[in-house]
Amino acid sequence: MSFDADLDALGLLCPLPVLKARKRLMALTAGQILRVQADDPAAIVDIPHFCAESGNVLLEMQDQGAAQIYFIQKA
Repeated sequence: MSFDADLDALGLLCPLPVLKARKRLMALTAGQILRVQADDPAAIVDIPHFCAESGNVLLEMQDQGAAQIYFIQKA
């Protein structure tokens, strides 16, 4: 999947992956896609919850070894 911005949140623990994703999304325009890489076990719950609460769209989640890749479209 193509994306407009990338966030490497590997090694960061809750709540940092979500806080950094929120900040990065603020710089994007509606419809653009942010790719987030995270390995915090809590991100599996936190990032989808953040998207649901903020109105952004979680397009896809992928496992990549011990990490996950999230594609978030800014609302």
